[in-house]
Amino acid sequence: MNNPHAVPHAIYGIDKWGKDLIVVNDEGEICLKNPLNPSAPAISLPGILEDLEDRGVAVPMLLRVSSYLESEIRHINESFADAIDRVGYRGKFRGVFPIKVNQQAQVIDRIVEFGAPYSYGLEAGSKPELVIALAHRLAKDALIVCNGVKDEEFISLAILSRKIGFNTVIVLESPKEADTVIEVVKKLGVEPMLGVRVKLTNQITGKWEKSSGDRSTFGMNTDQLVSVLDKLRDAGLLHCLKLQHSHLGSQVPDVNDVRRAVSEACRYYTELTQEGVPLTHLDLGGGMGVDYTGEKSATENSINYTMREYCANVVETVAYAMDGAGIEHPTIVTESGRAVVATSSMLIFNVLEATLYDAPTAPAVEEGDHHLISDLLAITEYISAERLQECWNDATFYRNELRALFHRGYINLRQMARAERIYLHIMARIKHHAAFDDIKVSEEQMARLADIYHCNFSLFQSLPDVWAIDQLHPLVPLQMLNEAPDRRAVLSDITCDSDGKIDRFILADGVSSSVPVHTLPEDKPYYMGAFFVGAYQETLGDLHNLFGDTNVVTIDLRADGGFDLLHEQEGDTISEVLSYVEFDPQDCVAAFRRMVDEAISSGALKSKDRKVLMGAYRDSINGYTYYE
Repeated sequence: MNNPHAVPHAIYGIDKWGKDLIVVNDEGEICLKNPLNPSAPAISLPGILEDLEDRGVAVPMLLRVSSYLESEIRHINESFADAIDRVGYRGKFRGVFPIKVNQQAQVIDRIVEFGAPYSYGLEAGSKPELVIALAHRLAKDALIVCNGVKDEEFISLAILSRKIGFNTVIVLESPKEADTVIEVVKKLGVEPMLGVRVKLTNQITGKWEKSSGDRSTFGMNTDQLVSVLDKLRDAGLLHCLKLQHSHLGSQVPDVNDVRRAVSEACRYYTELTQEGVPLTHLDLGGGMGVDYTGEKSATENSINYTMREYCANVVETVAYAMDGAGIEHPTIVTESGRAVVATSSMLIFNVLEATLYDAPTAPAVEEGDHHLISDLLAITEYISAERLQECWNDATFYRNELRALFHRGYINLRQMARAERIYLHIMARIKHHAAFDDIKVSEEQMARLADIYHCNFSLFQSLPDVWAIDQLHPLVPLQMLNEAPDRRAVLSDITCDSDGKIDRFILADGVSSSVPVHTLPEDKPYYMGAFFVGAYQETLGDLHNLFGDTNVVTIDLRADGGFDLLHEQEGDTISEVLSYVEFDPQDCVAAFRRMVDEAISSGALKSKDRKVLMGAYRDSINGYTYYE
């Protein structure tokens, strides 16, 4: 907004974070590019929404783009393959997708489908996730890596699955778990494929630094590791230990942290091999990050490397370490989740209304008004670019003094209303000068000037990390981007919670406390999109105010610039979310009906109104939880 001569949409930094997937057309609409067919024309996202609306699918919705998921799975596997070929690495790459990152059936099914040519597997951190993994026909050489705390039932299922061809690896997390595995093996008489999780001392930087290092939650220190080796050797199971797991961290921002962590993991691998452990797989866990901001820097919501660079660093480091120790190159396993799935989903919602913190005109002072109202109005006579801060200071002072007078009963409601409108008009003039005279306005002032755009979504259900850990997702209007935005706003959801708002946004010149938006059009919807939400957001959401899952749509981008609707999942009805919190919807209907009948019996309600009341109640209980 500070440079009216720039391309209007440049302020959002789409070229920086869009990964050539998100672009803007000449009509000012956000469009989706097909990474599997780069020459295909980009397809308008508002156009997709219009088509879906005609089919009866309304916002808010989670839109999954199957083409993006397939592209990322190709990219990670081909990047490792290229690095292996370039370095002369003598081992293979076998990636696994951690189910916890996105447990939705449509996502897992497609990951298995797209990953099959690469023997891409799954990681299960719980019994339910193992059940999901075993319900999929994986490629012959694909792995199922079992992490997390495991009881006898979990361990038994994992071991028995090997009898029907699954390459299921039980990663031992503690000496106690090793004892449990040994006991289960004795009962079943089936040999397992085992791994051991080793804590690294190297600690990454960034938001998730506590997920790494020797104070991380899972895995064993060297003393515990030696204890487990001795237990397995005594039980005659040391030959079953094929995989070393060492988690690098999560959303690792700095590629040099990757090198250091991989190097330390290789040191343990070397020592375990010299202990007589017949290791064949080195699992480096997750950690590959997503550049949400497009900064390409080692910061919390960005990374200073590409996927190709990450893969090259891993392969080179392992190759050099193993060559130095005279050890055969192991199969490299990674559990990248965020980097694979984040870009494939976006949350789309409409703006319902706006609370504007300005006014186009100022009322005249009336006879009997307090002189401070006249003083406030007088500011409008000397507003200029040169005196902008002075006008801000004066307006704030007079407004606060008038509020104090109102609280003490010295001015009445109508006088206070005139004062507030004059103040908002002054703010409008200040915002105009700031936008078009290139006047620097502080973030604090910008926050106070920002409008509130009330949007049809629940932050707690659909973007929980934004609320819980200040995660940043690219968030932009989907239309009118060929027009200069004329307002700044924070976004409020429709929960009745003051935390249900977004007030940190990715822009071309950094993170801002407000987002540039347009005056809401009167004759058509105004859509916003939050991008790269495919990792964690779908499963972590909660039922704040009993807003349930949104509609979910999966599409595939065609080579001709169109799209195919692959799957539609209707969002939760009120009836469904009531059942989640232990209410029986039929009991609710029956209880309401009794009260209606009692009202008729007492004469408070006419019999003819019963049908309308009961119909309204039933329509609501069977309806969408969001604004319709």
